[in-house]
Amino acid sequence: MTISLLNFTHLAPYFISFILFLLLLEQISYLRRKRFVPGPSLVVPFLGNAISLVRRPTNFWDVQSALAKSSGLGFSVNYIIGKFILFIRDTELSHKVFANVRPDAFHLVGHPFGKKLFGEHNLIYMMGQEHKDIRRRIAPNFTPKALSTYTALQQIIILKHFKIWEKLSSENAPNPIALRVLARDMNLETSQTVFVGPYLGLEARERFKQDYFFFNVGLMKLPIDFPGTAFRNARLAVDRLIKTLGTCTGRSKKRMEGGEEPSCLIDYWMQDTLREIAENKAAGNPPPPYSSDAEIGGFLFDFLFAAQDASTSSLLWAVTLLDSHPDVLSKVREEVAGVWSPESDTLITAEQLREMKYTQAVAREVVRYRPPATLVPHIAAENFPLTESYTIPKGCIVFPSAFDSSFQGFTEPDRFDPDRFSGERQEDQIFKRNFLAFGAGAHQCVGQRYALNHLVLFIALFASLMDFKRHRSDGCDEISYVPTICPKDDCKVSLKRRCTRYPSFPQIELTK
Repeated sequence: MTISLLNFTHLAPYFISFILFLLLLEQISYLRRKRFVPGPSLVVPFLGNAISLVRRPTNFWDVQSALAKSSGLGFSVNYIIGKFILFIRDTELSHKVFANVRPDAFHLVGHPFGKKLFGEHNLIYMMGQEHKDIRRRIAPNFTPKALSTYTALQQIIILKHFKIWEKLSSENAPNPIALRVLARDMNLETSQTVFVGPYLGLEARERFKQDYFFFNVGLMKLPIDFPGTAFRNARLAVDRLIKTLGTCTGRSKKRMEGGEEPSCLIDYWMQDTLREIAENKAAGNPPPPYSSDAEIGGFLFDFLFAAQDASTSSLLWAVTLLDSHPDVLSKVREEVAGVWSPESDTLITAEQLREMKYTQAVAREVVRYRPPATLVPHIAAENFPLTESYTIPKGCIVFPSAFDSSFQGFTEPDRFDPDRFSGERQEDQIFKRNFLAFGAGAHQCVGQRYALNHLVLFIALFASLMDFKRHRSDGCDEISYVPTICPKDDCKVSLKRRCTRYPSFPQIELTK
């Protein structure tokens, strides 16, 4: 024991020197990649500025944006958990990243630790012809006919949850209720109903809700994959969610084989997929790639991830902005009343929705003013020349900022102004390249029309059916990352019904 202790004492200075040498190499490597780009000159070993990012994400990205703007370069750098990162504020440089998603340039990662959480085999990480083929198969899910089917389903769930919100507000009066979790639950049930309709029973929906909660918590944690950690719980929850969605896919195939009409998104998808499978079989070929239940279940989870939290963010900001802009709220109510009335005891049709031009403009302005997915992470697969003077090093995680682009070019971009999207001003066309809330390039959001329809429906129904008052407090409108952005106070409101009754809506049949 004494000899071992002496040996350790003798070797300790060498061990410490070796560790210091490694830390020095880490600093030199960071500075070599940083070069003249604005960012911290020294970083905490390995962790970098991870603690600052996790504790105060809004402030972290605000600092990166300010550095990028003040330098005139349009981008800045930092270091997080052994990863060199580059933040892009400039719109044209962001487009350069979006336009170069390919094996020898940038890979979309969706989340800094996405591959560990989602697995490698999903839509986020596909590219090239393989990616084009799967998007082609997804296209039938978002035809006007399909969107019309979803319009009814969306309203049924929205109206169901409005009743819950109204009751909660009444029971908690005079205290306000926070809408974030309520809106998230509503959107989760909407996604379940629109995507897999009747194939998810009540018990399965409860398990689904719990697993999605684990997933949401894990999104905001460091990727420590040990039993009992939030990240491990999230990863296991994703596996269960994908398995459940795969089971729903199999049930849809059986129903569509029977020649029934599609009742949800997976039905439209399987109707077309079954045709391709039959054509391949007749030609003596194997089934088309990515047509198995498990594979499609994985893609459905991608849809869920893309739609769920982003949509929740937009709904919360819609309530916040309508409350703080009573003139906009009044115009929405006037337009909707001219097209549809709850007293008609019918749901809003797809045709009526298209007539609500101002409400559509409000929805687009909500998304521009507060884009839910503020950053779109990519990783550089190879060294990439971003400008004439700076090359992004291989392995760097690159964050094009959809948020910063939304405040460039537009007339008075810091002002919430739905009229910018009117037929007269057409800023959605004039400054189209700055409207990056749904991304750009090959990975631009395939379901953006569905997402906007959902937001328009929510705004139309909420404004028409509810009287609401926001309970404002200091800093309540500050941005909070959870993981998409929402008001810091979780959007606290008091509300009550402003109509005599809600329109009737049918019950949705579920599997046992």
